[in-house]
Amino acid sequence: MQTGLAGRTVLVTGASGGIGQATARAFSVEGARVALHYHRNREVAEALERELAGSVAVQADVSDEASVDAMYASVLGHFESLDAVVVNAGIWIAGETPIHRMSLEQWNETLDADLTGAFLTCRGFMRHLADVPRDEASIVFVASTAAVFGEENHTDYASAKAAMAYGMTRSLKNEIVRLAPRGRVNCVCPGWVDTPMAAASMEDPTAIPRVTATMALRKIATAEDVARSIVFFTSSELSGHLSGSILPIAGGMEGRWLHQADDKR
Repeated sequence: MQTGLAGRTVLVTGASGGIGQATARAFSVEGARVALHYHRNREVAEALERELAGSVAVQADVSDEASVDAMYASVLGHFESLDAVVVNAGIWIAGETPIHRMSLEQWNETLDADLTGAFLTCRGFMRHLADVPRDEASIVFVASTAAVFGEENHTDYASAKAAMAYGMTRSLKNEIVRLAPRGRVNCVCPGWVDTPMAAASMEDPTAIPRVTATMALRKIATAEDVARSIVFFTSSELSGHLSGSILPIAGGMEGRWLHQADDKR
């Protein structure tokens, strides 16, 4: 089935991370031109730029207003127009920190990167739509199952992702159509994904049996699993009547045990 994304231009934030790289490659396979945002990992972003024809790497701290404005100026100077944005950049602070021990510094760091970054990224794209009217446009948020079920000892992350998944997705789906009549805003909520960000947590041999005990499919997702769903939501050919949708990508995860943690089946 054709996605209709050939020749379209997409900005992927956090493109130097595991999900971001897979997403950029998936768009490139469909013939899209990709702006590859990175914050600090310039080497990976520039290697991806060399790999993917027609792509360009752009640096920004998405929590900083001036930096995001400069990113959009750079992207639009290169491509002239943007059709879609994947809001993927974010952080997850490792370590178990219950809220009564959580510092305000940690709380602010997570919300600045994950939620303020999403706000500034979406605002920049919506300003572009206001300046360059078109019929179609797409925003896809990459949130988390932490938005759906919460995540003990990671209240900062769960709160930021829940605000993206519910507050931003469902508000912006109504705003985007004022600028692009067939504009759509959707959200994917990955669970555990085999990426560098999750690698440290997966080193514990009990981790995978424990986290998959709440999942019907007892396996960890790949970054490509998430990337394909992002491409689906971005394509008006495949999902043209979906907006405001929130899609868990988590193997049928529920907020309860479906298996005993020590059951390897």
